[in-house]
Amino acid sequence: MKREFAQRLKDLRLDARLSLDDLSTKTGISRSALCNYENGVNDITSDYLVILAKFFNVSTDYLVGLED
Repeated sequence: MKREFAQRLKDLRLDARLSLDDLSTKTGISRSALCNYENGVNDITSDYLVILAKFFNVSTDYLVGLED
């Protein structure tokens, strides 16, 4: 599930043509945290998961790979 989340987050960011710095500025999540999430280094907190789901207008289930 962590790998699925990491790939979906990266794909959404790239599809939106955002750099990690851009996404960090727009969401308030640090660049280093976003980088670690995309690389599967750290698990995401539920608060940040919701922020990213709202930002990209997708469900949290989609982000973590529970739905397509």
